Amino acid sequence: MRSARRLSRRKERAARSEFLADGPQAVREALSSAAQPRLLLVTGRGAGRHPEIVDLALRSRVPVGLVTDQELATVSDATTPQGIVAVCPALDVDLATALAGAPRLIVCCAEIRDPGNAGTVIRCADAAGADAVILGSASVDLYNPKTVRASTGSLFHLPIVTDADLPVALDRCRDRGLQVLAAAGGGAYALDELVRNGDLAQPTVWLLGNEARGLDQDLLVAADRVVSVPIYGAAESLNLSTAAAVCLYASAFAQR
Repeated sequence: MRSARRLSRRKERAARSEFLADGPQAVREALSSAAQPRLLLVTGRGAGRHPEIVDLALRSRVPVGLVTDQELATVSDATTPQGIVAVCPALDVDLATALAGAPRLIVCCAEIRDPGNAGTVIRCADAAGADAVILGSASVDLYNPKTVRASTGSLFHLPIVTDADLPVALDRCRDRGLQVLAAAGGGAYALDELVRNGDLAQPTVWLLGNEARGLDQDLLVAADRVVSVPIYGAAESLNLSTAAAVCLYASAFAQR
């Protein structure tokens, strides 16, 4: 328990290359992935609600520890712990691994600071069939518990690069034949225009900026096009994860 509890600290997660997957959905996906958890912690109530997860862990020879609700509450930062937490090995990959094969859709996040947004972008990328997610060096920790929880298990489904040097990453994407589209308000190209023109059928990396400031000028210049999502109503803008979903699905539809 003490060892698992320390994983609430980023420094400890980095030193041990481990993180916590909290809740039945995340744990289920962890147990179904190639990177098997190193330990499953479950309360009596959690085991009663999710016997299939405990059974899967035992069949996969993952050690299972029965703990009290009070003990698990010291590990989980969830407002309402669901009684099941897994200690998992780090999943991030290097850029070459993420770009292996023939990727057609990638999302690249520059300075994404909100863990909930980061997890939701990963979930959107997974749902849209993206080939990889790239997080810039100034972005939130992939293994922040809120990021992991917001991804609802999607971080186990696709390659994720962390601490990326974005100009280098974008150059490597371009070398693999992907166009770089930066999503930003006031962009010279409207998303619906690219849809009509068929431009989104090309292999694409979507570049997304900071939640408050957007993209720095050097990254806007590095993009092949700066694209805005049309606002048809009175809303001032879309939040980051919503814009990511719209852009990723526009590409996914076009590529299919």
